[in-house]
Amino acid sequence: MSQSYNRGLVEDFGRWREFTAGMWAWIFHKFTGWVLIGYLFTHIAVLSTSTIGGGVYTETLQSLESLFIVRVLEVGLLSVAVFHILNGVRLLMVDLGVGLESQDKSFYAALIVTGLIAIASVPTFIEGVF
Repeated sequence: MSQSYNRGLVEDFGRWREFTAGMWAWIFHKFTGWVLIGYLFTHIAVLSTSTIGGGVYTETLQSLESLFIVRVLEVGLLSVAVFHILNGVRLLMVDLGVGLESQDKSFYAALIVTGLIAIASVPTFIEGVF
C-alpha cells in the first residue's frame, strides 16, 4: 500500500523553514561536492600551464597567490573540503548504524569544527598578501 504526500509547490520558498538538520546536511553535502568538482577543473587548468613551461607555471601561481580574493577563496575551499570530509564521515557512521539517534548533533558538530578550522586557517592564508 503506497501513500502520497502533498509536498507543496517547488516554488514555495517558505518551505526551507521546515527543513531538518538532516535535510540541511544533505544540501550542504551536495553543494560542497559540486564546489570541489568545480575546484578540480580550476586546479587542472592551472596545472596545465606547466606544459607550456616551468616559468609560466611559477608565474601563474605567483600572480594568483598575490591576489587577496584568491586567498579568501582558499579559506572557503578549505572550509568546503573540511565540511565535506566531516559530513562524509558522519554519513558513513550513520550508514554503519553508529550514532543514529544523534545525527543532528553530529551535523552541528561538523559545522562547528569546520568553522573553527576555517577561522584558525585565516592567518596562514592571508599571510604575505599585504
